[in-house]
Order: sequence, then C-alpha cells, then structure tokens
Amino acid sequence: MSDTPFLGVLGGMGPLASAQFMLRLTLLTPAARDQDHLPALLWSDPRVPDRTAARLGGGEDPLPWLVRGIRGLEAAGCGAIAIPCNTAHGWFDGMAAATSLPILHIVDAAAEDLLRQGIAGGRIGVMGTAGTLAMRLYQERLDQRGYECIVPDPAEMEALVSPGIALVKANRVAEAYAPLAEAARNLRNRGAAAVVLGCTEIPLGIQAGPQAEIGLPLVDTIDALALAALRWAGR
Repeated sequence: MSDTPFLGVLGGMGPLASAQFMLRLTLLTPAARDQDHLPALLWSDPRVPDRTAARLGGGEDPLPWLVRGIRGLEAAGCGAIAIPCNTAHGWFDGMAAATSLPILHIVDAAAEDLLRQGIAGGRIGVMGTAGTLAMRLYQERLDQRGYECIVPDPAEMEALVSPGIALVKANRVAEAYAPLAEAARNLRNRGAAAVVLGCTEIPLGIQAGPQAEIGLPLVDTIDALALAALRWAGR
C-alpha cells in the first residue's frame, strides 16, 4: 500500500468552490490510472461564519470553525492542508499555530502561477472579496515579490465584484460572468498585465463566459492552489 499522505482540503467556503478544487486537482494531475492520483480528503463545512462579515462587520469569528476542520483533517491522517477560500487566509497565522501540518498559502500559490505565465513583476490586478482586499492579503505578500497590486475601486466592488461573487454563491453562475468580466477589463484598462482572481468564486463566474474577451492573463486561484498541492506531493 502506498504511504503517500492524504491532502486535507478545508472547504465549504463556499461549497461550489471546494467541489471545483477537487475537480481541478484531479484534472491537473498527470495520471494514467486511478492509483496515480493524489489521495485527498475534503472537509466541506458551509457553516463556517462569513469571513468578510467577521473582518468588516463584527461578525462571528470563523477561527474556531476553521481549527475544528483542521483537527478533523489531522485525525484523518492528512499530511498537509489546502484551503480553497482566499478570505479564510486572513486567519492563516491562527490556523498555522493550531497545527503542525503545513498549510499551503493560496497567495503564494497565485504568485507561483504568475511566474508560470511569465509575469515576474510589474502591475497586476487583484479581484477578491471586500474582506480579502481590506486585509491586503495579496497586496502585502505580492509587494514583497516585486508586484504592484491594483484593485477595483469601491464603486466597482459594490456594483460588480461583490454581486458577482454573491451570484456564484447562489448557484447563478452564468449571471456572474458579466459583472466579473467587466471588473477584470477595468483593471486591464488601468494597466494591469494580469489579473489574479483572488476569490475562489470568481473563476467559476469568469469561466461561464468568453474568457478571451477579457484580453489578458488570468490567475485562477483554484487551479493555482491545486498545482501547489501537486508540487507538495511531488507530482
């Protein structure tokens, strides 16, 4: 029996993005048979309190729920943890302090994907939840790698990005394309050489329409995290 450890996937934030992560992890694996795939366990708990509300509106702290999921994945024998939710990484330090397992950081995964696409620095756009952008998860981490991050302005967040994310969470994925694509094109028009889709709902909305019309490279953080998991596993 192979001794390859399970990848633990701390998900449910939201459920569709977690399911898409599992799909992309499978499709991105260079495999010829079942046994070539990475063993993985998904902990999908949609009851985790809203991360943006916790950060911006005094909502319930999600950290105890996140740690509970980590404990479950530890008990199941996982060797590392991936979290297909960008905003949850605002509690990365608290989660990391609660476990000895490595947690794959989604912003680092996105940075690796930028390099994979030949973008080693310069101005890039970042789309995400209001919580992710307010916490400067991407801005601070990518600034250290030589990127200048630009983000949608408050009016664009209110009219385009936040409604687009909400549509995906409501399973109205096709309707999410138009507002999310418009926000991405606006970042392109402000000089972005690429746009990081820094909320795992956003790639689902963008993929519902013609991505080529956006006109610049996109970093799908679901795919980026899946590729990081495969690197961790030596695949």
